[in-house]
Amino acid sequence: MSNAFYKVPVPVNEPILEYRPGSPERNCLKKMLEKCSNEIWEVPMIIDGKEIRTDKTEDIFPPHDLKHKIGYFYEGEGSHVYMAIDAAMKAKPAWETMPWEDRAAIFLKAAELLAGPYRAKMNAAVMLGQSKNVFQAEIDGVVELVDFYRFNVQFMSDIYQVQPISAHNRWNRTEYRPLEGFVFALSPFNFTSIAGNLSGAPALMGNTIVWKPARTQLYSAKVIMEVLDEAGLPPGVINIINVSGRIAGDIIFNHREFAGLHFTGSVETFQKLYETIAKNLPKYRSFPRIVGETGGKDFVMVHSSAKPVQVSTTLSRGAFEYQGQKCSAASRAYIPESIWPEVRELLTEDLQSFKMGDVMDFRNFVNAVIDEKAFDSISWYIDQARNAPDAEIIIGGNCDKTEGYFIQPTVILTTNPQFITMQEEIFGPVMPIIRFEDTEEVLSAANATPYGLAAFVQTNTMNTAIRMYEGLEFGMICVNDWLPATPEAPFGGIKQSGLGRECGLEGVEEYLESKTVFLGGVTT
Repeated sequence: MSNAFYKVPVPVNEPILEYRPGSPERNCLKKMLEKCSNEIWEVPMIIDGKEIRTDKTEDIFPPHDLKHKIGYFYEGEGSHVYMAIDAAMKAKPAWETMPWEDRAAIFLKAAELLAGPYRAKMNAAVMLGQSKNVFQAEIDGVVELVDFYRFNVQFMSDIYQVQPISAHNRWNRTEYRPLEGFVFALSPFNFTSIAGNLSGAPALMGNTIVWKPARTQLYSAKVIMEVLDEAGLPPGVINIINVSGRIAGDIIFNHREFAGLHFTGSVETFQKLYETIAKNLPKYRSFPRIVGETGGKDFVMVHSSAKPVQVSTTLSRGAFEYQGQKCSAASRAYIPESIWPEVRELLTEDLQSFKMGDVMDFRNFVNAVIDEKAFDSISWYIDQARNAPDAEIIIGGNCDKTEGYFIQPTVILTTNPQFITMQEEIFGPVMPIIRFEDTEEVLSAANATPYGLAAFVQTNTMNTAIRMYEGLEFGMICVNDWLPATPEAPFGGIKQSGLGRECGLEGVEEYLESKTVFLGGVTT
């Protein structure tokens, strides 16, 4: 019988390994990459702890090497969605009544496995399947996911300790429990850590999950499930399905036991899901919890006091890490005329130093975009600038999908604040820039989009920083730095950039119900 107040291990951020030539981690990863490149991975669905195969498969090719098959996944149908829901509901009674410290221990064990024996395998899966260079894979697939698992346990403990005060002769107590039914996790391709957290955070709090990863992330999703299985996660707590979005939505959002959505993706998709859920409210046992991180048009706002070398670094790293395929990527910039010539020179020098190619060559900073649909969309935006009278491509602009989906880091200079690349989310290695003289006018222009995810402020004076970020209508402001998806802090936007928070204490608390017990004096 449990009768102690437990203190969880103090979470610390997992160190980022450097993979220097000759280092043990580099040698280990090189061997794993070679092994995975010469194998054919089979990626089944996982339902009730069992591997589910069908007679319909689709091959997996690295986005940077379209002739090299590395695996295949099985595609499901409506019956598999029902199977996953049934498995989640069957697992729910035992999982939600398991002592919280035992659930915590499973995810802490998963963090240690991922940081240790599974580190090379996860990095290889992210690099090959999602075309991330070694450092982006290390930060995303390992470090941030390990941090999610560790910090979420701390957040769970913090929440459980929040209790009401009690008046004389009364003991007020609050109990926390998971949602009434199952949670649907719908995750993106670009962040393996976010995918693992969208399913993992609600599960930690006692919920059971139907998880639909992006098809272009299934390769690394398989590794996440292997880690959780070895850590002791019971069958049916997290169930992976691979079906079309339409089939999954038709079944899940009409199911009486649907209790929550944890989503990262496009604004358009989230709006449709939200509308469908609203129409189906009378069908559900409870009002579903909805958390969604959606689109963004994040920007860099530069003050004339900023140091050009820091501005250049912010632009080159903030805009072009992982080919700009991040919701947190800087995707437009406003730069004062007074420092623009020096910034342009430094930025050109930075981007010309970037090598582009296969992830197997660790010298390559830029790799391929995720698939042909993304390639065609990003190329279209570049063509708009190429043919516009009020825009000019000053760096890059080349696109080639002969061997892989490669797009050169591209910088567009425009005089039009309403130019399409300044307003619409591109989700690729494209940075449009406007030069300006009036800070107040440009702040207004920066706010004038439907999005409100993240903004970057570059200045060398604190008073200016305060004035600039206080006037910005965004969920996250990053001053003199670029934005990480830090598991220890809330992450999310406002306006059309999302609802709720997918990181931090708030991201865990979303998937709990509370029950308050008012225990008064007992008389006989």
